[in-house]
Amino acid sequence: MTEHEKPMTKKSNPGPASGIRRSTTILALFLVTLVLHAPTQAAPLSEASNPVPAAAMKLVQSCMDPKVALDSQAIATLVDYVLEPKPKREADLPKLWKASGAYYEFDTRIDFPSFLKYSFSRQIPSVLTSPSSLRYSQWIDQGNSRRISNISDLSPSEGQPIVLRGLEHVGITPDLNTGVYYQYDLKKTLILLKHKGRQVLVSVSKQADISDVGKKGFILGKDDDWNYHYSGEPGSAKAGLGWVKSYIYDYFSVGVYVSTGSSPPAVRSGFFSWIRAGWSGVNFAEPRHVLKGLQRHARSSKSVLESPRLPAPSQVASSYLKLSALPRNVLADRYAALQQARQQLAARKGNAGNASANRAETVANIPREQILSELMLEYFKTTLGKPSLLESRGI
Repeated sequence: MTEHEKPMTKKSNPGPASGIRRSTTILALFLVTLVLHAPTQAAPLSEASNPVPAAAMKLVQSCMDPKVALDSQAIATLVDYVLEPKPKREADLPKLWKASGAYYEFDTRIDFPSFLKYSFSRQIPSVLTSPSSLRYSQWIDQGNSRRISNISDLSPSEGQPIVLRGLEHVGITPDLNTGVYYQYDLKKTLILLKHKGRQVLVSVSKQADISDVGKKGFILGKDDDWNYHYSGEPGSAKAGLGWVKSYIYDYFSVGVYVSTGSSPPAVRSGFFSWIRAGWSGVNFAEPRHVLKGLQRHARSSKSVLESPRLPAPSQVASSYLKLSALPRNVLADRYAALQQARQQLAARKGNAGNASANRAETVANIPREQILSELMLEYFKTTLGKPSLLESRGI
C-alpha cells in the first residue's frame, strides 16, 4: 500500500472521548447564550431582594426624615409596577422592621382630578372616601406653603414633583378580626407628579409613635353599612381576648394613585402597606390581615366614588362647611344623639352588655374634627341611599 493509500479511519472516526468533549462544549455554549439572552426574572414581591418593596422603603425613609432626599427613581419604579399587568393584584411583601406587609391594587371608575377633589381636600373629610376604615382624620400643617385643600388645583411639570409634608392624627374603625380600634399619629408626605405623561399622586405614611391602647369596638350589622360602636373600654370584642392591651407598634405605607389612561377614565390605586400590632411587644399581624384591611378599604372607597348618587365635590364641601359653622353646643347635641343611636343598635344586635360603656367617650373630650367627620358620614349615607342613624336630622 502506497503512502497515498493509507486508511483514513482514525481521522474520520474520532474516539468516544473526543465526541463527548465536543458535545459538552456545544451544550455549554448553548446554555450560556440562553442565559445571556433570556429575560431577567425578578424575585417575588415577597423577597427582600425585589427592587419594588425596596423602592417603597426609600420613600418611607424620606417621609420619616425630610432631610433624606426623595428618590425619583424609586417613585418611577413604584408607578411602573402599579401600572404593569399582573396575574394577581395582591401579594405578600417581605417582613421589614419586624412588620408584616401586603400589596393590593384596584381600579376606580373616576377621572383623576375628581379623585383628588374627593379624596384629598380639607373641605371633604377623609372618612367619606374610606368609611369602613377611618373613623376620622385630621391633617396638621408643618410649615407648608401650600395647603392640602387646594392640591387638586396644583399642576406639576414632568420631572418636577410637588411635595407636601405634614402630620395626620387618625382614628380607625373596629378591626374585622378582633373588633379593636385605635388612634395614632402619622407622618405624611404627598407627592404630586407627572410620570410618562400620566397624572400621579404618591401618599407616604409612617406612624410617628406607638398608638393608644386598643379599645373594644363592634361592627353593627354589615360592614358595608358603616355602623360601628366604640365602647371606650380597653380590650377586644373577640372571645377569649377581652383582657388584651393591644397596640399598633408601627405602620408604614406607600399609596400610588395613577390615571390609567383608559376610556372611560379610571384611577388605579396600589398600596404597599406594613403593620406591626399585637400585645406584650409581640407582632400578631400577618400579611393576610394587612391584605384584608386593604380590600376592606377598596370596597368602601369604590362604592362611594363609583356611586351614581355621588354629589359633586363642591356640593359635598358646601355641606361640610355648613356643618362646621354650627355652634359647639348644637354639634354636641347631634353627636350625643348619634352615640345614643349606636348604643340602641348595639343592644338590638346583641352587644347590649357593652352598650353603656360609650359614656367613657364624653362629647366634651372628643375633638371637634372627629365630631364633624362622624356626623358628616351619617348625612352622607342618606345621600348615597344608605340608612343613617340620624335620618331625621338635616344639616
